[in-house]
Amino acid sequence: MTAWKMMFGIFLLLFCACTQKKESYSYPSIPGYDLANPVMIHLKTDLDEISGIVYYPRDTSIFAINDELGILYKIYIRKQIKVKKWRFSTEGDYEDLVLYDSTFYALQSNGNIKRFRYVTKDSVALESCQLPIMGHNNFESLYFDQYYQKIILICKDCATDNKKTVSAYSFNPADQTFVDEPFFVIDTDHVGELLGSNKLKFKPSAAAVHPLTKELYLVSSAAKAIAIANRDGKVKKAYYIDPRLFKQPEGITFTPNGDMIISNESAEIGAPNILIFKYNPSLHEKG
Repeated sequence: MTAWKMMFGIFLLLFCACTQKKESYSYPSIPGYDLANPVMIHLKTDLDEISGIVYYPRDTSIFAINDELGILYKIYIRKQIKVKKWRFSTEGDYEDLVLYDSTFYALQSNGNIKRFRYVTKDSVALESCQLPIMGHNNFESLYFDQYYQKIILICKDCATDNKKTVSAYSFNPADQTFVDEPFFVIDTDHVGELLGSNKLKFKPSAAAVHPLTKELYLVSSAAKAIAIANRDGKVKKAYYIDPRLFKQPEGITFTPNGDMIISNESAEIGAPNILIFKYNPSLHEKG
């Protein structure tokens, strides 16, 4: 056998071994969910930058916002997929959405919150709530905590944080005020330890409280991971998620029975989508 044929044979064996290893790798599922088998809803291009989502149980639809536009979308997911939309602002850069007491709260990346409700289908009452924290701040996550009766916004990159921490702040919808001290601080090194990485950049892109377990679910698009914490931000578990399925997860919400819904931006690779994972308590880890 000539030298070049021998080298080619070795290369082919290595290539096949690497390919088989890549194809055989499986990502873990979160307790209660089979992450490999979601119901997938493909969306149109005007939702390429879909960010925050909220489940609306009254008619089993999903409210959503687009990162670049001040437009509220309503996505009907029963039977035939249908989308309605209404403008609420001429501004953009919206990252997440909360619906509480018939009022919507849309988070801008600088931490300001737009509070709005529709007086009629053609008119909206809009108020701006300014974050009282100085410095350059970048937020992507907003959720409502029923226990504390507060809306919580979580930093992605904030001036008060370092490379090892991520802070969360609270907003009181009753009197429309922020608290300028952190509501909790996430130890990102601990998240890395749970995932077996000392170079992990855990920056939350979406968050929601599970309606049954009362745990806080934190999605990080950058790390391609989901962390599960208690209400005070102490992370207990963390899981890598398949980047082929979660191409750019920017929104999370739950149905009252625990089904988990995650939205993906288009990420320049196909259409944006919504993934629905049925909740099955029998899939919980034992012990």
